[in-house]
Amino acid sequence: MAAPSDTTASAQHSHKLRHRLRHRRQRTLRQRAAFWLGALLVGLAALAFAWLADHAYALFTRLLAHSQWWPWLVTPAGFALLAWATQGALKEAKGSGIPQVIATLQKSSSRFRNRALALPIAAAKMLMTALALLCGASVGREGPTVHVGAALMYTFGRRLGLQAKSAGSGLIIAGGAAGIAAAFNTPLAGVVFAIEELSPRLEQSLNGVILTAVLIGGMLTLGLVGPYSYFGALSASLPFDEAWGAVLACGLFGGLLGGAYCRLVLPAKSGPLAVLGQWRARWPVRFAAVCGLLLAFFGLCSGQHVFGTGYEQTRALLEDTPQTDGAFIVWKFLANVVSYLAGIPGGLFSPSLSVGASIAPWLVEWIPGIALHTAGLLGMAAYLAGVTRTPLTATVITIELSHSQDMALPILAASLLASAVSARISPVPLYQAFAQQLLDNLNRPAPPKPAAKTADSPG
Repeated sequence: MAAPSDTTASAQHSHKLRHRLRHRRQRTLRQRAAFWLGALLVGLAALAFAWLADHAYALFTRLLAHSQWWPWLVTPAGFALLAWATQGALKEAKGSGIPQVIATLQKSSSRFRNRALALPIAAAKMLMTALALLCGASVGREGPTVHVGAALMYTFGRRLGLQAKSAGSGLIIAGGAAGIAAAFNTPLAGVVFAIEELSPRLEQSLNGVILTAVLIGGMLTLGLVGPYSYFGALSASLPFDEAWGAVLACGLFGGLLGGAYCRLVLPAKSGPLAVLGQWRARWPVRFAAVCGLLLAFFGLCSGQHVFGTGYEQTRALLEDTPQTDGAFIVWKFLANVVSYLAGIPGGLFSPSLSVGASIAPWLVEWIPGIALHTAGLLGMAAYLAGVTRTPLTATVITIELSHSQDMALPILAASLLASAVSARISPVPLYQAFAQQLLDNLNRPAPPKPAAKTADSPG
């Protein structure tokens, strides 16, 4: 017969075990609730952001229809205002937002995460990106949606008591991925983006909840907006014959142009680009205003086609009814460069797709047997892969945007080639370079304060 003390110890151990299991179940439930309910919030925010951005750019097009000279006033003034607004407390709201998200994953400091992913920053990101489109900036909303999604998911999880750093990282990745899925209605691209760009070392234990968060974000968009494809359902295909020369051409040219874009917008250590960076750092507001004037000039040269995301021009080209000529690729590329250099909030996914699609009119002249929309899809994926160095994301997002599953192999081949060529020109991937710049600025010690003058000190 067991002693009373042994019975008591056994009961206490059993009680502790049940308490530990109950605590673990509650923590798991809170984590899943944070991911799933947070994904619903991200989906709603993405839809609201899309509505706001579309209406903001529609207002700019109305101004443009009234007079072609409005951009010469509105664009530089708006760029200067946005650059000024992002110099202080809202500095985390500038740029595309994806580097900020990557930086918070690489540096798990709660103070840094709470600042970069604060809800006021997310709200400012949405409003100022819409204002950038209202000014005609050649920016997109997909990168900012990643930032907003990560901020919403992370904040919501913290409110539910998920304080562990690993849980915070999972929330950030899931929020960013759900943002891509909801912004483009491309759930598979959201998953690939999370694995390829946000976290190459994704923890296996988080795979299921992150995939479910992406699914919820995509389902919400599907339920509220209905089944739609961003660029329509194209019946594109590429037979395995001489037309595959377009894959090689798109891969090479997309990689060269994408690598050139990275070299132009990334900080340089020497040469003219370094001097340009010094001017930008010294006079950010004036520099942004000059970028706005340049964008207005590019708009005049292009027939007012380079403003905004480029969605209308890209869709018209993919529908074989192009609105632009062969020079559009030059003006849109330069518009994207000056819009990003201005340091204003805004992403580069949609404008990059527009530049890539504009390779098509040149390809159909050089390579026989290829349709305009087929060349456009290859160019979109190749240039996006050249800029971001994420060939799988570029492939999946292009296929999902157009429902062109038959183009999977040629698009993947062009994307892989473009990414490899771009790496020879700009070795560090664009988003990773910007994220490292943010971390370097964060770790840089503050300049010493001047010593207080005493009665004996000179002067």
